Amino acid sequence: MTELAHHPYLAGAESLVAVLDSMVDLQPAFLPEADQRRALQVMRAVASRALAMEAMLMAAAGGVAEADGHRDVAAWLAHRSHASLAAGRRAQRLGDACDRRWQHLGRVLVTGCVDVDQGHVIVAALDDLAAAATLVDVGAEEWGRVLALAEAHLVEQAAEFGPRELRRLGERILAVVAPELAEQLEEKELEAAERRARRRTSLRIQHLGDGTALIRARVPESVALRLTTSLEAFTNPRRAEGRCGSDGETVPYDRRLGEAFCSLLECLDPARLPLHGGDATTLVITMDLAALVEGLGAATLADGSRITAREARRMACTADLVPAVLGTRSVPLDLGRTARLFSPGQRKALALRDRECRAQGCSIPSTWTEAHHLEPWSRGGRTDLANAVLLCSRHHHLIHDDRYLHDRLPNGDIRFARRR
Repeated sequence: MTELAHHPYLAGAESLVAVLDSMVDLQPAFLPEADQRRALQVMRAVASRALAMEAMLMAAAGGVAEADGHRDVAAWLAHRSHASLAAGRRAQRLGDACDRRWQHLGRVLVTGCVDVDQGHVIVAALDDLAAAATLVDVGAEEWGRVLALAEAHLVEQAAEFGPRELRRLGERILAVVAPELAEQLEEKELEAAERRARRRTSLRIQHLGDGTALIRARVPESVALRLTTSLEAFTNPRRAEGRCGSDGETVPYDRRLGEAFCSLLECLDPARLPLHGGDATTLVITMDLAALVEGLGAATLADGSRITAREARRMACTADLVPAVLGTRSVPLDLGRTARLFSPGQRKALALRDRECRAQGCSIPSTWTEAHHLEPWSRGGRTDLANAVLLCSRHHHLIHDDRYLHDRLPNGDIRFARRR
């Protein structure tokens, strides 16, 4: 009995192996440059067509994996050939997509008109478009026609563009083949994205125990942009003085953003915040009377965190802060006076008078500054214009920093000098 002849598909595959075997000992280094150029193009086309045919074969060979108890053809092939399972799965997805949904793309892949890398991109774009069927008000027949037009257009564009450009074209393919539906789909997709963003919004605060806390937030893009815009109003990267610390060294941008975030919180108007615990949101600080007056020692926040008395005094200049001042027997002496905060009218008057931060050499505009009591409020200083000066956040910190001396110049500016 004569042995049955091989199927033409298998015979052709084995003949390819024979041709490659005949080329093993040939040295491409000896090819003339013109031949090398042509050989590179031919070998790429051959490799791409071989990969496409392998993908189509994998889509049709599910019975092989099932017979040997493997999860899928990619797993079977990886086991037998010791090849990458991830690469095999990727090839199988391409073959399945072309076999079940995008037959036109499958035909041009195996003929070499479209590179296999381009094929992966086109499949991804078409699958995304197909998944959007529930977002548009159109019948199944009409939507099928749209998908066919999209497939034909992307295959046509593959003659001119590589995978990267095709990916961008695929993102906007509906605007090309069905512009009347593109706006409707974009609106639905944006609405869905906004709903997902709201569901995923979160903020976590982790106290690290070293005086700092780590804040992790996930917010909608529009909120992130609004926050970035607000922070950049404080960092003002166009001004060189905002980029340097007190020692003259350049301050990293992420640190400047962090400091701007702190300044932004201090600029919030508590009167416009929701009621919290029966009162407008207010920060309560517990500290000894001596610490408030002398600026030495520590203060305790409502959650038990500790800060320096100097920082508490600085915060009292701008925040709606209630200092629970304790006497020698820890008896509350004073729960604060709202009159210590400068009124909006006083702020406007200070802006007209000072125009910018009054630290010597600083040109931060008045809209980004904080009002500071020249004679501390804790020592009886009055909340009036004669006892006020505008300082930017950086210099407001310095004026409360014991490492720095400061004095007022005849023109009203504040001059700082680091203690030696």
